[in-house]
Amino acid sequence: MNAENVHQDIDLAAPDLPRDPEDAAGSAAADSDAGTAFGTEAGALIEPEFEPAKPELEPELEAAEAEPVAPPTGTMSAERLAAKALEARLLGGERKLRRREVAAGAGLSLLSARKLWRALGFPNLGDEDVAFTERDQAALSTIVDLVRDGKLTEEAAISITRAIGQMTDRMVVWQIEALVEDMVQEQGVTDAVARKRLVSELPNLIDPLEEMLTYSWRRQLNAAVQRLAVRAEAGLQSSEEGREGDEDDAPLPLARAVGFADLVSYTSLSRRMNEKTLAQLVQRFENKCAEIISVGGGRLVKTVGDEVLYIAETPAAGAEISLALSRAFTDDEILPQARVAMVWGRILSRLGDIYGPTVNLAARLTALADPGTVLVDSMTAAALEQDERFVLVPRPAEDVRGFGEIHPVQLLPGSGRGLVLD
Repeated sequence: MNAENVHQDIDLAAPDLPRDPEDAAGSAAADSDAGTAFGTEAGALIEPEFEPAKPELEPELEAAEAEPVAPPTGTMSAERLAAKALEARLLGGERKLRRREVAAGAGLSLLSARKLWRALGFPNLGDEDVAFTERDQAALSTIVDLVRDGKLTEEAAISITRAIGQMTDRMVVWQIEALVEDMVQEQGVTDAVARKRLVSELPNLIDPLEEMLTYSWRRQLNAAVQRLAVRAEAGLQSSEEGREGDEDDAPLPLARAVGFADLVSYTSLSRRMNEKTLAQLVQRFENKCAEIISVGGGRLVKTVGDEVLYIAETPAAGAEISLALSRAFTDDEILPQARVAMVWGRILSRLGDIYGPTVNLAARLTALADPGTVLVDSMTAAALEQDERFVLVPRPAEDVRGFGEIHPVQLLPGSGRGLVLD
């Protein structure tokens, strides 16, 4: 998708997004979208691109104009009234604005506004769809002002916006499913009934959930600043021992212990389970992993089905977490055992995920591990060999795709209690 505005526009088009028909409507349409997206000129604003708004109609009345039907009888159902009230509260008011009105109010071309909305994960809307509120306009202005004030580049603004959209989308789905599941179990209702009932019960939870979200974000931001900025150089210095400087991961900016834990026989187990039992197994697996990793001072990067990826700031912390995960699944009466592997090396952190040869090697070692065991590579073993908390047992060399011959080492607990959960 190409920016067709007569003024310089932000180049925010994502190459993997489908091209809108209106983006190719011709230069006349492009001229009507003219304007400085994030204000490359002082005080630049686009001219309003919308026609005067027609008197708003309820969707039922709009449909009635298109096709005459019998006049409605009765009143709006209690469920629909509750849904409309909840929407107005969450959106900050009733939907009164069209997309061109919102873009114009933020001083933004429609093309650039759509790029920001797509980064947030919003669907495409037509020019006549009354879908926005004044809060939507204020949010759009907030992002734009960060760029106009020089606090963010356009690329950074899009990346941060996409992070917010993706993370909050996953978060609210998780929260809704947790609430529905709780209602099914505690109130003895069906899943469908619980989802309808949630609309009337959710208003009591909005404020405390929002407060916890803000609190957690601030705490997590502080922790991330410490990990990714303040202590980053110390981590690189501590990773120098035993390295020649020409390793594949040498240019990467962060030193981390990278670990994987993979449940054994998960696929065959899931085929024999009903929906409820499988959901309980997955939730038990994720909860146990999250608890152990956080107590050990690490970070759970992501969970994909039967596998979890985590990182820690030191080899010892990574080793403690890895041993604790292996022990927890071996002792669990419900979950199967796990294969665990950990590698100390350098990584690239982007988009909330991690990348680099260290990650790939840890994944390869996980596949080589026996159920209930933890493997590390020889360089990680060298970083741990003077620590009495760990016992290291060399294993036969293995030829690993992409790495050639490597020398796995089995990690076992040594002296001390290991990672202790409260």
